[in-house]
Amino acid sequence: MMTETKKEFEIDSVEEMPSSANEVPRFAHDLEAIYDIPVTVSAVLGRTTMQVSQLLRLGRGAVVELDRKIGDSIDILVNNRLIARGEVVMVDESRLGVTMTEIIKSEKAKN
Repeated sequence: MMTETKKEFEIDSVEEMPSSANEVPRFAHDLEAIYDIPVTVSAVLGRTTMQVSQLLRLGRGAVVELDRKIGDSIDILVNNRLIARGEVVMVDESRLGVTMTEIIKSEKAKN
């Protein structure tokens, strides 16, 4: 049986952060230089493999079966690198969007 523990804090007991903590860290200023660099964001509904001869036979109205099912999450890529998974949502009557449901941590970030 789990016991629920509650802690109450009084405003007087909270320590004030030093004034330097309210300043923007130096590394954040350094990142401002890259904010305007364009990146390509792709939402991949699914993938398939086919022979060139099959590809050439495709025409208007052809259906290409993908490796995902309805309701499966889609991959979100930035510059062809998987960064997240998400779900397709309706933005308005004529546009689709993607909502991120999971952020994928890269192996480089773990090292």
